[in-house]
Amino acid sequence: MKLIVSLLVATALFISSTITAQNKKITATVVNVTSDSGKVSFALYNKVTFMKAPIQAKNAKIVDGKSTVTFDNLEEGEYAIICFHDKNENNTMDFQPNGMPKEDYGASNNVMNFGPPSYENAKFVVTDKDVSLDIKF
Repeated sequence: MKLIVSLLVATALFISSTITAQNKKITATVVNVTSDSGKVSFALYNKVTFMKAPIQAKNAKIVDGKSTVTFDNLEEGEYAIICFHDKNENNTMDFQPNGMPKEDYGASNNVMNFGPPSYENAKFVVTDKDVSLDIKF
């Protein structure tokens, strides 16, 4: 009987820790979109997936120059977000012939150097609390 109770307690603790570990949220808001036309596309990455295949990707409407998404069901860890203003809603970031972007873009931590964002500059940590970020283009 003691063995069964011990197994039930261990199983309950495991399930509880699994649920807790994967219930974090990241809310990202672009706060300075230049117009309400189009949408903002957001992509959430970790170090391995950065600028390859996002862990999650979402689009959001723009209202009064702001656009917000929430990424749900995340584990604690290190992440980075890249986003851009898809003005013409073609689901891709558009570039000039010389390689310069036609559409505004940003990344978590708001460190923007010449060239694409880097994971090291954009990374942030999710621990035991949900995270809210303001991103500027």
